[in-house]
Amino acid sequence: MKPENLLDYDETLAADAARIYMIANGADDYSALPPSLKALAERNTFKSDSGVLVGEEGVLVGVDGKDPCSIALAAEKLGDGVFKIEGDVNDAMLLGWLLGGYRFDRYRSAHDPKARLVAPKGVDLAPIRAQAKSVAMVRDLVNTPASDLLPDALEDAAAHLAEAHGAAINVIRGDDLLKENFPMIHAVGRASIVAPRLIDITWGREDAETVTLVGKGVCFDSGGLNIKGAGGMGLMKKDMGGAANALGLADLIMTAKLDVKLRVLIPAVENAISGNAFRPSDILTSRSGMSVEIGNTDAEG
Repeated sequence: MKPENLLDYDETLAADAARIYMIANGADDYSALPPSLKALAERNTFKSDSGVLVGEEGVLVGVDGKDPCSIALAAEKLGDGVFKIEGDVNDAMLLGWLLGGYRFDRYRSAHDPKARLVAPKGVDLAPIRAQAKSVAMVRDLVNTPASDLLPDALEDAAAHLAEAHGAAINVIRGDDLLKENFPMIHAVGRASIVAPRLIDITWGREDAETVTLVGKGVCFDSGGLNIKGAGGMGLMKKDMGGAANALGLADLIMTAKLDVKLRVLIPAVENAISGNAFRPSDILTSRSGMSVEIGNTDAEG
């Protein structure tokens, strides 16, 4: 996601931009449309659930009134060009445009051109862009394969975020998890070539109300010795989605400078298979002292 997909208001750009017309809530009143676009809408019986229709005099976008982010579909489908929404525009629609323009292009040598939207005059785009940036970070983390996002790389992402906001970060790695009484995190991740770890970020005024976010950071989940089948394992790079979302929400909280004492905890592991992997029927002692019998090593969450 690049911020230039949503352009600050510019009178010249706005005057020359292609028009986007919204059809919402099942409406079939096309009277406000330019003649050729009206005829196109009538021929296609265009409704609020019809998606996107491109004509010579503009673009029709169906908008579900319950989801102001429906404009995201236009940002996704439209090609290179500058556009302007006709009629009332709210912040959620602008956020939807940025979310729809997201592309995961880390591994691509060529990037597709993206549609750009001219924002209405007088809109504060900073909080909208901040939200889109945080969401894009979450999506980038979840989309990154485990070859480039094992626990050490997830720690790097957390450290980068902490540094950007002046937050403190502490990480307990490998056998130090046993010394600090985090045996279950250690057990799940000990078979990986990359050591398990607990990432702990703190930020904010010390005596403010505490908000704690905990995100599951299983960077890849093979299922362990209860190994998954190929179908179940295909998308297990996403098993750290909880950690990604915790970091994204933390980014929003810190960007907005909310008056809270924020803590983010991420147990980061790879549930791998090796000679020292934990086993079904093993009995482990948790941090609280409770004994836990492992019924299935694929239930590490």
